[in-house]
Amino acid sequence: MTSVEQALAAWGAYDRDNPFPLFARVRELGAVHAVTLADGHTAWLVMSYAEARAALNDSRLSKDMQTALASDGAVVAEGLPGSAFARHMLVVDPPDHTRLRRLVSAAFSVRRIEALRPHVQSIVDDLLDGVAARGPNSAVDLVAAFAFPLPFTVICELLGVPESERERLGHGLTAMLSPTPTPSEYARAKEASDAVVETLRLLVDAKQRAPGDDLVSALITARDGDERLTQQELLSTIFQLIVAGHDTTASLIGNSVVALLRNPNQLATLRADRSNIDAAVEEFLRYDAPVPHSTFRYARQPIEIGDVTIPMGAQVIINLASANRDPAQNPDPDVLDLGRQEVRHLAFGHGIHFCLGAPLARMEGQLALETFLRRFPEFRPAVPLAELHWGHGDGLVLRGLAELLVIPGPAIARG
Repeated sequence: MTSVEQALAAWGAYDRDNPFPLFARVRELGAVHAVTLADGHTAWLVMSYAEARAALNDSRLSKDMQTALASDGAVVAEGLPGSAFARHMLVVDPPDHTRLRRLVSAAFSVRRIEALRPHVQSIVDDLLDGVAARGPNSAVDLVAAFAFPLPFTVICELLGVPESERERLGHGLTAMLSPTPTPSEYARAKEASDAVVETLRLLVDAKQRAPGDDLVSALITARDGDERLTQQELLSTIFQLIVAGHDTTASLIGNSVVALLRNPNQLATLRADRSNIDAAVEEFLRYDAPVPHSTFRYARQPIEIGDVTIPMGAQVIINLASANRDPAQNPDPDVLDLGRQEVRHLAFGHGIHFCLGAPLARMEGQLALETFLRRFPEFRPAVPLAELHWGHGDGLVLRGLAELLVIPGPAIARG
């Protein structure tokens, strides 16, 4: 077992398969801690719900990564695909954030998303037909066959990515978002990142020449008064949408299925009454957040959070997964309770940076899980649950299953 001291000295290098006992031990010692990240950068880590919620909405914590890097290049690792794609809503402050969010919201409206529900249901059914076709006793990787292609197909259709480009783009994104602990693994991720960037540049060029009824075309023409997205903002925003629009939902689906397998009484309850799926998804989001930590922030000035003063210029990381399991906010937080009253979680953040794609992620999660449980009432794991590995993502901002092998059992025909 990793000690607290070891974990704080290399935060992110802990056991990704079950980090929650460590999170609890660190949280019990205090709401805020100085840490060294696994990549060598120093940061301040917020662990408790009240402090996390306040920090997420604190304007003294800036998200302007370019300004931070310009003032102190050692504050944070730039990451892939680099600064050219760092002008989207997650890495700027007001007034730029206000302008960008307003422009993107106009094209990413709740009405547009809700109108997708019947089509998303059709995609769910098509993918599960494919699972059924493998046979009731075959071992199926639910990540590769269902959890990943569902949100990836939806976001590609929303953005207008041609079908001929989707497979290459999907492989590139998976490789780019994989852990890169060695130079050779980073080189592979960099190559994949370059391919993704080129695909998105060509997509924007094509939509500028021949607009269609898709989100990229809508973003190109979106206006806020006389303001439009610059080319850098456009590419950055598309990149952000395609990553956030598929990766987190894929992890939500996979994590939720595993949570049910580890809690057979809750699985039986949900199977018996799937009408509770909306509330169940909120509990899944709380119990095993697909985004364990918030994205980059740094202190514009000295800030007191809890009983700790964070110095000006310091990087601040908010542990959403720990906050969601804070017993001060959610009683018996380590228990999956699909009947939990007033589920409170920060899985989509809080404040002005609250996830714009939350309605889409919720809808996809609800349709995916309800339909999977209905059509495969006897599914079971194909390997011992202890052998599952959360090897996708960096373990900080993204944490997902590398694969999830299940035996689907007899399939019920699509309804």
